[in-house]
Amino acid sequence: GGAKMAAGSGGGPAAARELFAEGLLQFLRPAVRQLDGHVHAVRFGRRKRGPGENLCSLSPELCRINEDQKVALDLDPYVKKLLNARRRVVLVNNILQNAQERLRRLNHSVAKETVRRKAMLEAAGGYPQGLPGK
Repeated sequence: GGAKMAAGSGGGPAAARELFAEGLLQFLRPAVRQLDGHVHAVRFGRRKRGPGENLCSLSPELCRINEDQKVALDLDPYVKKLLNARRRVVLVNNILQNAQERLRRLNHSVAKETVRRKAMLEAAGGYPQGLPGK
């Protein structure tokens, strides 16, 4: 649906892919930054305080749950899961940035080739006088 509409708007499939990749990057970038900030805050907080105090600083609801359970929660598995998720998001972000850069270079090459071929056709008289070249 959306890719076909973008492709039909004059840029072709490469432009549609580039637009999609850029949109996906814009969508993922805030989540990566937020996740990175949370991981940093949790790691820094755990160095300064105990796990129970760290929970209280993250969220009042977590603090109440921690007090109700009367058991120290082990956050290490959750921190590891967050770090793993962050690593995967960063990996996807890098892949998308590389794909976007390749698409940009390809689009540039196609544009240069189009100009070159158009110039060759015009020099050879390949376009009829009444029709503009596209």
